[in-house]
Amino acid sequence: MNFDQLLNVSVRLGTMLLENGAEIYRVEESIRRMVLAYGAREVDVYAIPNTIIVTLMTTQHINLTKTKRIHDRTTNLDKVERLNHLCRQICQNTPDLNIVDAQLDEISKRPIYGFYAQLMAYAITSSMFTLFFGGAFVDAFWSFWIGPLLKITAHHLTKLRTNPFFTTILCSFFCGLLSTLVCHFQLASHVDKMIIGLVMNLVPGVAITNSVRDIIAGDFIAGQTKMTEALLTATSIAVGTGIALSISTYF
Repeated sequence: MNFDQLLNVSVRLGTMLLENGAEIYRVEESIRRMVLAYGAREVDVYAIPNTIIVTLMTTQHINLTKTKRIHDRTTNLDKVERLNHLCRQICQNTPDLNIVDAQLDEISKRPIYGFYAQLMAYAITSSMFTLFFGGAFVDAFWSFWIGPLLKITAHHLTKLRTNPFFTTILCSFFCGLLSTLVCHFQLASHVDKMIIGLVMNLVPGVAITNSVRDIIAGDFIAGQTKMTEALLTATSIAVGTGIALSISTYF
């Protein structure tokens, strides 16, 4: 068994899980089970949202360690599900590591929803949440059109590699400004409901859920890190909308 290759492939599997929004316990357990399935004597895995450290002991009692830094994270539950299924197959059948690597390539290249589909998702999410929080149909109508503009703004800021928190501030400011303008010209009636519906696209719901789950599972550092990130995102939303409302009140 090539334990160097095993270490590289297992860390790659864990990295892809972490990059696509998997829980910390799932990342650590997947790597541990995979490495043990191929005959390693021992394995220790330590993962937090931006780092994975794996140490395994070969059959010759040689310790190998690899550290992987995670720079980009998103939420793609389709990839998480497929990686989880692949890990189960690996543990049952222990295929050749080259085959596993090829399957990881296939999963990493899976297409995500197209840009226009994402625009429609933002539109529907904005309008439905506006109605959910008590807005009128006219408020939902305008939220339906402002939502895609929010996605376009976030898309271009991301292409410029803008800091995520600054991107959130600008997007929430954009939501607040357009909502107040629409209500100022009496095209809609509930500016607060429109803003809430629009910023729901920015709320880090998955991050908050995973942070609580990690804390309950005993991964306190990972849970606190994700919770801090979620709270900073929420603060960015509040700052952006607050600036927009302050400007509208001043003028």
